[in-house]
Amino acid sequence: MSKKRKNKKSFWMKQMHTWHWISSAICLICMILFAITGITLNHASFFESEPEEKVVETVIPQEVLVSLQLQTERAIEQGSLDNLEFSNGFIAYLEDKIPHDLSLLKEQPDWSEEEIYIQKPLPGGDVWMSVDIPSGELVYMHTERGIIAWLNDLHKGRNTSLVWIWFIDIFAIATLIFCLTGLVLLQLHSKNRPSTWYVTAAGIIVPAILAIFLI
Repeated sequence: MSKKRKNKKSFWMKQMHTWHWISSAICLICMILFAITGITLNHASFFESEPEEKVVETVIPQEVLVSLQLQTERAIEQGSLDNLEFSNGFIAYLEDKIPHDLSLLKEQPDWSEEEIYIQKPLPGGDVWMSVDIPSGELVYMHTERGIIAWLNDLHKGRNTSLVWIWFIDIFAIATLIFCLTGLVLLQLHSKNRPSTWYVTAAGIIVPAILAIFLI
């Protein structure tokens, strides 16, 4: 091998090693997490836990209820209950009365003449609230299905924020870099390791056989 070619190979070897260890460091914790949640997702029934429910049942104070009823009546007169928003007084009452997650107030409520219903799915749970407009009866429920359900939903990006979705995308790119640089390193070392491509081929053939014949 010429010196120039040897130097070129050495350069690429160094670059691949650098990118490989950097991407592996970035991916390490998340890759462990995603591997574990891959198992828990495949055996979800085994890891089920009793949901924890936080329930608040109350009656809205008269002054707050009257304001809510007037808001509903005005909307009916105008011909639409769509896109109604909660008043500041009602929100202040909820913040004082319900010491739990009120992020559902950012969602658009299903508002009718008789009832207001609002619901928000969360990672590993959900939260909902209903208000009976004539009587003022309010029911709030926040359900959590345990840490495993929470981690499983993070794995799938289910009911998560846009920031978490971006994070998963960045993690996926870093994982792709880790895998591709690993493939290049396999190529660079393959001459001294005869079994390299046999093992690599097995990693392709075995899942393919399982997918074709045993699914």
